[in-house]
Parts: sequence; C-alpha cells; structure tokens
Amino acid sequence: MTIEDLQELCRQLPGVTESIKWEHDLCFCVADKMFLVVGLDKAPVSASFKVAAEEFEEMSSRTGFSPAPYLARYKWVALDDISRLAPQEWEQRVRASYALVAGKLPKKVRQGLGLEA
Repeated sequence: MTIEDLQELCRQLPGVTESIKWEHDLCFCVADKMFLVVGLDKAPVSASFKVAAEEFEEMSSRTGFSPAPYLARYKWVALDDISRLAPQEWEQRVRASYALVAGKLPKKVRQGLGLEA
C-alpha cells in the first residue's frame, strides 16, 4: 500500500477532503472531521485512524500498532508502517473509520453528503 493508494481509496468516499496539517501530516476529513492521518515525514510511512471502541484494545496490541498520541482517548490507533496492512484490510479500516466519524456528524450534514435519505 502506498500513500497514493490511500488517497485513491479515500477520494472514493463522499465529501472527503485532504490537507496537510502540522507541516507533515496528510489528513483526510469528512465535513472537516479527520478520519485518517498519514505521516509524510517518516520512513516507513505511518498512519493513524479511528476504530470502534470494542476493537481499540485488540488493535492497539497488534504488531506495529499503538494507541495514537493525543487521539487514543477517542479510540484512534497509530500504525508504524502502512505496508503492514493488506489493501483489503486498508479498505475495510478506512471505510470503518470514515463511517465512525461521519456517523457523529449532524443529520443535516450527513444528508448533504448523501449519507442519509
């Protein structure tokens, strides 16, 4: 998996924007709420994303994963190398993180993104 693959995957989701924050992090957002952060200043490339509360402990203990600095209390995990996950798992994780973040948006915003009827 490459940064470009992650960009392509995220761009398929409704209402996604991307920007550079903190000088070296590529942030993917829905309605200005982050759901994936890719660290561009490290080799190998790292990433952080939100997981379901019931998955947090298990994900945090997997090889290469840890609670995300500053965001762990919101159930974000950090991955030290984006190549540790297969493309299929990346797709699942990105979509799940997006859904968790988008699900907390106000109904009117979700409707505007086409996420609700």
